[in-house]
Formats: sequence, structure tokens, C-alpha cells
Amino acid sequence: MDFEFIKPLIKTDAKGKIVMLVMDGLGGLPLTPDGKTELETAQIPNMDALAAKSSLGLHHSVPYGITPGSGQAHLGLFGYDPVKYEIGRGVLSALGVDFDLGPNDVAARGNFCTVDENGIITDRRAGRIPTEEGERLCNLLKEKVQLPGVELFLTPEKEYRFVFVLRGEGLSGDVTDTDPQAVGKLAYTATATTPAGERTAELIREFVRQGNEILKNEHPANSFVMRGFAGMPAWPKFPEVWGTKSLAIAMYPMYRGVSKVVGMTVMPPAESMAEEITMLEQNWADYDFFFVHIKKTDSYGEDGNFEGKVHIIEEVDTLLPRILALDPDVLIITGDHSTPAKLKSHSWHPIPTMLYAKDARPDGITSFGERACLQGSLGARFDANELMPLALALAGRLEKFGA
Repeated sequence: MDFEFIKPLIKTDAKGKIVMLVMDGLGGLPLTPDGKTELETAQIPNMDALAAKSSLGLHHSVPYGITPGSGQAHLGLFGYDPVKYEIGRGVLSALGVDFDLGPNDVAARGNFCTVDENGIITDRRAGRIPTEEGERLCNLLKEKVQLPGVELFLTPEKEYRFVFVLRGEGLSGDVTDTDPQAVGKLAYTATATTPAGERTAELIREFVRQGNEILKNEHPANSFVMRGFAGMPAWPKFPEVWGTKSLAIAMYPMYRGVSKVVGMTVMPPAESMAEEITMLEQNWADYDFFFVHIKKTDSYGEDGNFEGKVHIIEEVDTLLPRILALDPDVLIITGDHSTPAKLKSHSWHPIPTMLYAKDARPDGITSFGERACLQGSLGARFDANELMPLALALAGRLEKFGA
């Protein structure tokens, strides 16, 4: 979306309210050729009933056929070109844990992992160790690692995830990941992608060397990998671009981070999906746009837990009446990407999308699922960044274009 084009069309006095409910990794695949996806399997009477009053379709958040990361996928949903506005995962993670990222900082997202005696990764998530164990390991590394000429910050994010930040002069995020994002492989060696990244890459290699020596006798988290090295970008802000007072509600730090990058107000992390909806209710009068993020659909997909993902979708369905009771002018229900339990990973498959609005033309399709969305008026392959202008139009927040 061209932000300069849309800006003069924004109605500054409009009151329509928009909710974007994102079930992370919502899209799925059948386990058998004649089976159903996770969403199609789930018993979701409230979503099915709403589908009959809505427009349906399948979106893709990055160029078609490309598998998106969560950060880029959410930027697409927020109306940003995810290819133009690329950001490293480290910035999102750092902001998500409320780290005050400065102009001389380079951040990365870390995973504690398990490796065998040959350094081969056997578990990318170290058995999903509890956050308290991740905090202990971060403190251990901070205490013992020595890096000349820079400050090192290590902060637990959630479970096996941690935030890595280097602070100092002459640092750059132009460094390759050490995370191969697969088991059965050695961690990669950090290398600079430009001359500006040489010093940073050298510091990261030294951190990895010392860190692996310190953790070698720990179990199950006896190593770590990192990805998404980056510094803080200066981007157009969501509230100014779309003319909305915007609130983000999310349990996991990374999604709070991407919301902060684009300038949304971010709530403290909730402890449950039900608490997220309570936050929505409590703040309804004070904001115009609400981003509500559900994480566990993605977690179960990555774990290959088909039934677990189905159960989370069903739980979200039971919460839907509370959202509808607020009487939003527009409600978008979708995912950021697909995470089929069959694949145990993100995939390129387009994502089911439901757009309910008081003034929408409903498709009259009586179920919400991948095959149902194929028949919807939004299309079988539309761009995610088309959602925000459409939502604003349906909420009465856009002026007419041209004479």
C-alpha cells in the first residue's frame, strides 16, 4: 500500500472500530488426501455462523509461493509491504520484552537448543524448557562471557527463546544467522554480509565459542542458535498511516515487538486467551483499532500436534461471542501464515480470512475453512496488505478518491 496515497483519504473524525483477531499459523493441511485441515476439523459454531454474514477469502502475506516469517507476515497484515519493510527478528524480540533498544544496538532472537556430542542439533527448542530455566541460562552466560569493547545484554523471552543485544560503536546487523532452523544440522557460523558487519560477526563468533563451552554440561539446553540480527528501523507509524488509535494485545513478546515497531500502544502480556479478551473489553472505549494475537495455534502446528491445534481453534471460537458483544464495525479473523501440523513448520499456503462488517456484502458461505474460503468474494489469493484499506472503508474511515 502506498502510504502517501492513502494519507489524504483518512477521515480524522471517524469513529468506526476495527478488531483484527490473528490466530498465528492458522492455515493447515489435511493429514490424509481425503481428510480435513485443522480449521475444517474444529467445531466452531460461532465462526461458522459469522461466516454466513461475512466475506471470505485466502490471503498471502508475502509474494506467492514464499514461506513468511512471523514478523514479515504481521507487517503484511498491518498494511506494510513486507518486502520493502524487512526487519530482523531480534528487534521484534527485544521490543517484545520491553528492552530499550538504542541506536548503537544490534539485537538477535536466540533459541536454546540441544546438540549431540558432534554438535548436531537434535532439538531446536531444548524440549521447550520453562522460562525460568531460560532466565538461569541467560544469567549464567552474562556472568561468564567476556566480549571486549561492547556491552552484552541477554534477556529471557519465553520458554527456550532469549534476546541477545550487543551495544557499542561501529556495530551492524549485516550478519548471517547461526540458526539452520532444522534438526540434524550443525549451527551455522556467523559471517558478515557487508564490510560494516565484520566486527559484529567476529564478536558473535566469539560469543558462540564461549557460550558453547559454558553450556556444554547443561541438559537439555547445552547450546544455542541465533537469527534475525538487526538494529531499530525508522518507519512510518501505524496510527498516523491509518488514522487510528491502535492497541495491540498479545501474550508472546515477538508480536508485542512488531506492534511497537509500527507504533501501536502495547498491553502487558496476558496469561491466557480469555485474559486477552478481557483486555479488549476493558480498553474498548479508548481505541479504534485492536490487534489481538493468539499464539498456540502456531505452537501446536510446529509441534506436529494436529489435535492440539484443533482444540485451540475451538477455544477461540468460544471467546468469539465476547468480541461480538462489543459490536465492532469491522472484525477480521485470520492468521499471519500457515503452520500445518503435517509439516511441523511455517508454509507458503494462503491463509483463511473472514471479514465481517456491518456494511459488507456477505458471501452467504456457512462455514469457515480453507475450502470454504476458496469460494469467497475476497478471492483465493489476495494480498494481506489489502486488508487494512478495506477494513477502514467498511468502518467509514476513508474519504472518496478523486472528483
